[in-house]
Amino acid sequence: MDRIRAILLPGSVLPAQPAYEALIDALGRDVEAVAKDLELYADDEPPPGWSLDTEIDGVLREADARGWERFHLVGYSGGGAAALAFAAKHPGRLLSLALLEPAWAGNWDWSPAHAELWKKYEQLEALPPEQFMPAFIRLGVKPDVVLPPPPPGPPPPWMAKRPAGIRAFLQNFKSYDLDRARLAAFPQPVFFALGGLSNPDDYGEIAGRVARVFFPDFHLEVFSKRHHFDPPHRIEPERLAELLRKHWERAEGRSEASTGS
Repeated sequence: MDRIRAILLPGSVLPAQPAYEALIDALGRDVEAVAKDLELYADDEPPPGWSLDTEIDGVLREADARGWERFHLVGYSGGGAAALAFAAKHPGRLLSLALLEPAWAGNWDWSPAHAELWKKYEQLEALPPEQFMPAFIRLGVKPDVVLPPPPPGPPPPWMAKRPAGIRAFLQNFKSYDLDRARLAAFPQPVFFALGGLSNPDDYGEIAGRVARVFFPDFHLEVFSKRHHFDPPHRIEPERLAELLRKHWERAEGRSEASTGS
């Protein structure tokens, strides 16, 4: 039997390998899961003209280099925004889509609370680096969530790239033209993981909007004790792995039935 093939895109902070290491172990050997770093961080500064389309091109190169015509795509946070953009532009390449609290690109008729939250995200751009990351993390969770202090010792070298990378995401989200009509027509199964302690005016609203408007085959799974910065792929990898395997196996069964193979 062929192994299940999946590309996993990380968020804008942790690199792909440490982000997904526990999940890949939990998925087992019959899943060929590729933790792919964002193109955003390939060099010391974001590439000139970077956008979510840059990440789409990177996913295409990764899949083509492996000879994968169709595959499953998983995206968390900023990587989730890239996964949504990929699904809109290349739906035929995907067997399924899994969204782990994706960020959202482009304008929509958001609630007043969501619009106010995005004003706070925009205000981050003026902060110096030492204030930027703590403020960014605080916006992603419910107000009463107690966040742990930073780990002792100097930050890892890759952390120096993150404020500029997150700013690039925030800037691109304002102008990116995400084709919502194509998402509404996306026929493959879509899985959405939501943390119960994440900011409901951000990821909770995105989950609700996506469930109502897009994806005819959609499943929402709530991880009640998780939030955006202790996500299930790191803290509850066994549970998430079981859910993803079921999601992928059902998607592959549907694909085989539709092709008559």
